[in-house]
Amino acid sequence: MQKPSLLILIIFLSFLSKGLGQTLHLKIDGYSKGETKILDSLNYSKSHINFISIQSEIDSIQNTLRTIGYIENKLLAIKKKNDSSFHAQIHLKKQFSSIHIYYSKTDIKKDHLNFISKDVQDNYFILNISDVENALTFINNEISQNGQPFSKLKLDNFRKDDKSNFLKADLILSKNNNKRTTDKIVIKGYEKFPRSYLRHYLKIKRKQEFNLEAIRKKTAELNSLNFANELKSPEVLFTKDSTTLFLYLEKSKSNAFDGFLGFGTNEETNKLQFDGYLNLNLINNLNFGESFHLLYKSDENDQQTFEADVSLPYLFKSPIGVDLQLRIFRRDSSFTTTNQSAKLHYQINSKHKIFGGVITSESNNLLSEDIVSSITDYKTQYFTFAYQFIEPQNRNILFPINSRAFIETGFGERTSVSSSEQQTQLLLDANKIFNLNLKNSFFFRVNGASLISDSYFENELLRFGGINSIRGFEENSLYATLYGVINTEYRYQISNSIYVHTIIDAAYFENQIINSNQKLFGYGFGFGLLTKAGLFRFNYANGKSEDVSFKLSNSKVHLSLTSKF
Repeated sequence: MQKPSLLILIIFLSFLSKGLGQTLHLKIDGYSKGETKILDSLNYSKSHINFISIQSEIDSIQNTLRTIGYIENKLLAIKKKNDSSFHAQIHLKKQFSSIHIYYSKTDIKKDHLNFISKDVQDNYFILNISDVENALTFINNEISQNGQPFSKLKLDNFRKDDKSNFLKADLILSKNNNKRTTDKIVIKGYEKFPRSYLRHYLKIKRKQEFNLEAIRKKTAELNSLNFANELKSPEVLFTKDSTTLFLYLEKSKSNAFDGFLGFGTNEETNKLQFDGYLNLNLINNLNFGESFHLLYKSDENDQQTFEADVSLPYLFKSPIGVDLQLRIFRRDSSFTTTNQSAKLHYQINSKHKIFGGVITSESNNLLSEDIVSSITDYKTQYFTFAYQFIEPQNRNILFPINSRAFIETGFGERTSVSSSEQQTQLLLDANKIFNLNLKNSFFFRVNGASLISDSYFENELLRFGGINSIRGFEENSLYATLYGVINTEYRYQISNSIYVHTIIDAAYFENQIINSNQKLFGYGFGFGLLTKAGLFRFNYANGKSEDVSFKLSNSKVHLSLTSKF
């Protein structure tokens, strides 16, 4: 009894599979040869697995026809020619090229319509039929940004002008008179994220008109912070009388340790000399957004630099922050200079920040009194103002900053035992990456400073040169009353973790104590490698002045490693 039953089941399944695997063919014709040609140009699907798929394809074709102006198109018939073929006929009727849409000024602003239509009147605007869907989406988004996300927009009362090829319709807005505001903000993932950054950095506040698209743009700027990232787009929970915004964040590694080792040949002793520095940055360890920076540098000119600064943003939940800095510089047994500064800063938005404060300096001559020198004890006090701009490129791990600019000016007085006079200091540091494509880019940086005074002491001159200035020269080996440096690099990214680059630097500086001015040049190459330990950089550069011939012995090699933890 079991064998005949099994045989019947096999036969039944074979016929069923044959029926299920059959392909149906669809042919669509128009009411005339011209209409058939237009339908063929739409490249509709002619092979289907069942009749439901055929019906869906015909509906899609009719919707497509409406978007190109055949508003009145009509399905005349669907006929079955045989077991596997179906024939449909659609009458396209008249094609309309444009539509006059009548609107109410109280619902829609005329200025917004200028973005979607070239012909906007006081009570109507004109659109191409093919642009209607995108235009209505744009208008609806504008209405949503005004705190009305549940408003409905539609075209009604269609009418045609028999003498022309355009339509007329009324734009109807059904809106909820109760505007939505952001009533509650919930942070998921990084619950201890400093709330002041929401209010002052991103400009997201409670009781603010709800606009999800604007919120998404603002939260994307979180990725430019060193200590937090956005895990996914914000989400919203609407209830009858409240709106809750959910932000999904994570705390990222932001502490950094940076150091480099440089070596070259001393021109006087012909011996190999080393120089280097240690640079420590601690950011947001207290979940306040604070930062602490510590720098110690020693170079081959027997110069030591110690620097420590603290930045505390958004004090007492205000948009005001404070920056404190201590800097001590010592040159062999000649002099020491101590700089202290206290500044207040205001974060305008995620890219712009302004500063204002006081900088004091004190320098002491360490030489014997019987040695004639231009090094003199002095004290200065400056009132300083500064502006900072930063534009990130978050998708690039190797080069996260696309543009940066810092401009500072200080006005004050220098006093010494023999004199007192007014001074002015100017500082500029700006860089930009020009991305040619995904792998090739051009880096350009300009930095410079000027000290404007009636007289100068050697121990107050500006110091530059080295890996963070003009490459190919010893660290802080150049003294000037005015200098300007241009750094350029052509960069090629081999992968997301390796890049190579050229080095072409140029500088001009003046030293009014010795009545001298010079032009300097630096040439070389380098590479960067992102490892588990951090970003390792290698630079090889040769520096020369315009009056000195090229010497291989003047070359400098700089190694650095920046590690985040």
